[in-house]
Amino acid sequence: MRKQKTNDNPWRAVAMLGGVGVDLGVCMIGGYWLGSWFSRSQGGEPIWIVAGMMLGFLAGVASIILIIKSYMKGNNNG
Repeated sequence: MRKQKTNDNPWRAVAMLGGVGVDLGVCMIGGYWLGSWFSRSQGGEPIWIVAGMMLGFLAGVASIILIIKSYMKGNNNG
């Protein structure tokens, strides 16, 4: 039988998954807010809202990659 590592905790994985969802949501909401603000300042063109959400999505994906890398590095020690 496989010996469980001290940092092989299922609650750590649950916390990481929850953090991924929250992180992506916050980044997209921030992108929407930034796009909406820029749209209002440029005369109300909705393309800025879409661009802001896409920028927020890309920032969220980059952040998620960093979270997963950090999680995987933590699991390799032991």
